[in-house]
Amino acid sequence: MSLSTQVARALVPVAIVAAAAPAMAAESPDLAKVQGHITSVDTMTANFVQTDAKGRSAAGTLQLKRPGRIRFQYGSGDLLLIGTGGRLVFLDYQVGQKSSWDLNKTPLGILLSANPDVKRIAKVVANPDPRVLVVRAKDNNHPEFGTLILAFLRSSAAPGGLQLYGWTAIDAQNKRTTVKLTDVRYNVAVAESAFAYAEPKKRSR
Repeated sequence: MSLSTQVARALVPVAIVAAAAPAMAAESPDLAKVQGHITSVDTMTANFVQTDAKGRSAAGTLQLKRPGRIRFQYGSGDLLLIGTGGRLVFLDYQVGQKSSWDLNKTPLGILLSANPDVKRIAKVVANPDPRVLVVRAKDNNHPEFGTLILAFLRSSAAPGGLQLYGWTAIDAQNKRTTVKLTDVRYNVAVAESAFAYAEPKKRSR
């Protein structure tokens, strides 16, 4: 399996990102801001760099359209991770493979839900930098879904006063994958065709 394939697969069972203290606040009005941010974002585009626990990285572009649609394109497009129709689909055109999962059973589900219940599964993580808001999301009823740690920059110009900076995904085996975003743009035109894909052709051995 190639490095890019390993990195792409690592995103599926996991979560977002920033250096933060482990202590959590029991209640916080910032959760309402996070809820407001997510529900205010109809679409989003960005560049991303994804890094796994071994420090291996892969870069690409991200397109998001709520509810339920997301596209991670790695490099030239030989590797795609696409959420649509309630499924998260990983496509590897290099080797002709396709895998899929229930989108709501991955941490990406919270970002793409039509009605995200942030307060039920999320807590604010104590963070010494007042410019950064860090939230840990985990469904205690389904720990197998993993944990998502989301980092937001406080910005009056962004929806709900927050700009998504990135996330760290933690799977049930405590493996971490970090995604950092740049050139984030909200509520811009994103074509439905972005979430269509060709079936990979199986390669003969």
